[in-house]
This record gives sequence, C-alpha cells and structure tokens, in this order.
Amino acid sequence: MRKLVAALMYTALLMCANGATADLSEIAAMRSGDMGKLNFHSDAKATSTQPYIKDDGSEGTLADHTGKIILLNFWATWCAPCRKEMPMLSELQTELGGDNFEVVTIATGRNAPPAMKKFLKEIGVDNLPLHRDPKQKIARDMGVLGLPITVILDRDGQEIARLRGDADWASDNAKEILRALISQK
Repeated sequence: MRKLVAALMYTALLMCANGATADLSEIAAMRSGDMGKLNFHSDAKATSTQPYIKDDGSEGTLADHTGKIILLNFWATWCAPCRKEMPMLSELQTELGGDNFEVVTIATGRNAPPAMKKFLKEIGVDNLPLHRDPKQKIARDMGVLGLPITVILDRDGQEIARLRGDADWASDNAKEILRALISQK
C-alpha cells in the first residue's frame, strides 16, 4: 500500500512539474517579431539579493516585488537603445501595471540622479522608477552584459525569461505574452 501511495504522489508531482513547464512552453511558442529574442529558461533562476538605491535614497531589493510578474529592465543614461525602449516600457506599465504586474527599471553603473531625471523627461516618461545600481552589484549577480537587458521575474521573484537588447515592449505580441504570464496563478 505504501508503495502505491508513493507512486501516486510521485506521479502527481511529476504532472504538476510538467504542467508548469508546459505552460511556459506554450507561452514561449507565442513569440514573434522582437519577442523572438525573448528566451524562456527551462528552470527558473535565482535573482540578486543585493540592494538598489531608490529615488529617495532608501534601499530596495528585488524581493520587495514578489507576488507580481515583474519586467525588470537594466539601462543607463548613455545607452541609445535604452532611449528608444523606455517609452515602450512606460506604455506597458500604464496599460498592464497594477497588483499583478510591474515594470521595474534599474539604471546600472554611473548614472547620476539628475541625469536620469533629465533622460526620462526628454523622452516623455514619468511613470517608471528611478532605481540605481551604481556599483553594478545586481547587474553582476544577474550576468548583465551589455544594455539594455530585460528579464521577467515570476511571482516568486525567480527569473523565467531574458531578452538581450532593445525590443518593442508595447507591441501586441509582448502584451499578449505578459498577459498570459499574469493570468497564471
């Protein structure tokens, strides 16, 4: 009897694990256009526990955002593709942001707060956070090489996907993919 119960429990766990993988596989299959560069991981990856600096000078961590799907974007004021991409991230935050989803932007490296504010003002973005990672601790922990890099975090704060370079995050396809992730419980 014990072996039967163990076998049933193992089968149930395996089905649940395969179900979660299948869900991401189905979402990954939705990619087209710029989202073709979005790489879903076969296993979720841990994220950095290092703090970032908020606009008000206080510290935050990625763990502060658990419970939501997070689109985490690493950028810099000197990054031309970031200038192109930020308005799209802003649109995404306006349309999908709320209790279940948030765009979190972190300027990595030397980015002075006045320059960050000027950068966002010049491109008409006023709804994205001015978080900074001046010593690139988070970026280093998460293997950020080059900018922009955008990662998607699940509700547990684990990295489930990554896109290198800029992309049209305001595209119908990007929104469709993110809505599918948000609808997962």
